[in-house]
Amino acid sequence: MDDAGGMRACAAAFVATATTRHRRLPLDYSVASLRVVDFLIDGLRKGGADRQRAHDTLVGLGAYVGEVLVRRAGAVWVDLDDRQRAWSGQPVGVRMPDGRVWNPLGKVVNRFESGAPEESLRTFYLTLHGRARRVVA
Repeated sequence: MDDAGGMRACAAAFVATATTRHRRLPLDYSVASLRVVDFLIDGLRKGGADRQRAHDTLVGLGAYVGEVLVRRAGAVWVDLDDRQRAWSGQPVGVRMPDGRVWNPLGKVVNRFESGAPEESLRTFYLTLHGRARRVVA
């Protein structure tokens, strides 16, 4: 997928494939499910996958992370302009309610390449600027 319009479908296809293979994966677009994303990326690394072999899975995971931001934080998928594409290495991102653009696909790649705990996708969400604020009743 290389346009914003296809990212929701990309995330849904990834979830369908992943949960068909592993029925117990809780990929429900919740913030808590981002721990599963971290676990899956760590598994790819430990399994010895290189970035080229893991490409489709990483795109699916990135789409999933972006879709969590859309559903839980008020983001919208956007096509990146040429400057943003050159900087991020990705064709799409998400725009948060405060107008900032984030790169969930690139964040997934960073986690895969570094394996560093500070690259956690759950932590990324929790520290993200521009999340929609919940109204307390």
